[in-house]
Amino acid sequence: MKLWQKDKTSLKEVEKFTVGRDQEMDMFLAPFDVQGSLAHITMLESIGLLEKNELEILSAELKSIYKRIQSGDFKVDEGVEDVHSQVELELTRTLGDVGKKIHSGRSRNDQVLVDIKLYLRHEIKEVTEEVKNLFDLLIAQSDKYKNHLLPGYTHLQLAMPSSFGLWFGAYAESLVDDVITLQAAYKVINKNPLGSAAGYGSSFPLNRTLTTTLLGFDDLNYNVVYAQMGRGKAERIVAAALSNIALTLSKLSMDACLFLNQNFGFISFPDELTTGSSIMPHKKNPDVFELIRARCNQLAALPNDIALSTANLPSGYHRDMQLLKEILFPAIQRLKDCLRMAQLMLSNISVKENILADEKYKFLFSVEEVNRLVLSGIPFRDAYKKVGLDIEQGNYNPQTTVNHTHEGSIGNLSLDAIRKMMDGTLATFQFSKSEKAIEKLIS
Repeated sequence: MKLWQKDKTSLKEVEKFTVGRDQEMDMFLAPFDVQGSLAHITMLESIGLLEKNELEILSAELKSIYKRIQSGDFKVDEGVEDVHSQVELELTRTLGDVGKKIHSGRSRNDQVLVDIKLYLRHEIKEVTEEVKNLFDLLIAQSDKYKNHLLPGYTHLQLAMPSSFGLWFGAYAESLVDDVITLQAAYKVINKNPLGSAAGYGSSFPLNRTLTTTLLGFDDLNYNVVYAQMGRGKAERIVAAALSNIALTLSKLSMDACLFLNQNFGFISFPDELTTGSSIMPHKKNPDVFELIRARCNQLAALPNDIALSTANLPSGYHRDMQLLKEILFPAIQRLKDCLRMAQLMLSNISVKENILADEKYKFLFSVEEVNRLVLSGIPFRDAYKKVGLDIEQGNYNPQTTVNHTHEGSIGNLSLDAIRKMMDGTLATFQFSKSEKAIEKLIS
């Protein structure tokens, strides 16, 4: 059964090719399809295209389907093209002709559009919550290990003293900027395309403002052509925000792999969080961080994958857009998995103490020596030259104390300021508005 089917059946090879993984991907959209339909039929009744009693029985049956979706007792039947067809089929089986009225005033195009936007809005909230959990852990670990010094590197050569407080805190602040880009994506997503139909509007007097309110959107996609053009663009913008988070996780994972290496030996993890070798009994491999790194590097390519799938399409709907679901939807789940695994690993990290006491790290303090001479009144260039000559002549015996006090330095991590930035960014999402609207709609 297909919403567009009339009296002819597609060749099986064509049907298999065009449906692809749509049934599988549509299970991500199932609850949101019901939410969109509940708002749509409420609007249809308000403009006289449904009777009040028809609205009541349709709403009751849709809410019954919604409960089945939530409990896992719902699937797209064999031979049914997608979740939209399955929901309408079940309504028609149960309610007869009343079920056939649900599609008045909309196309599968705007039906899919609103489903995807509701789904992505939900997933942005879930990703944001996982990012906040990781952020909180990083801030806590930064404070816990603020006095544990660590070599800092440039070009992978010894540079200056750092600390685990700085290391953890750096990734916490990186997540703040990542969430800012996620919030921008949320603003794009949180606009209602329902009522744009196939991309050219409807001759019915649809009340699009009503469905916007019912679904908790902040605003409309007003122009009906742009509403359809927004498919692909919205996914690409979300993917770009997700890729920023992925790149932060990838860099953190690379650091962790290096720091766990025996030639560094800065950190360790319980045996049960690492893996061994089939022939080398001493091995403790950072497989979790390696897989996070690989997954997140794949996610970094996500915006480009989506862009290349839609780059040369003219306005209007094209079947190419169907493939975006199988590119984006599983990727979102993988990112959430990576965020959770990073939390598991970092909550069980052990940090080596007194790392910089090792003789091989004495050159980390060369800048400290230059600055100490400058503070005594020697011009910087002369101080730099003196310390350089001392190193060359073997007369370099640095003090190994560090006293950095400016904002964001070893001795002043500014964790409260970083936390304030994150809290301020999170407050701009206003997730409660959409949550309350959806709760009211499905209750």
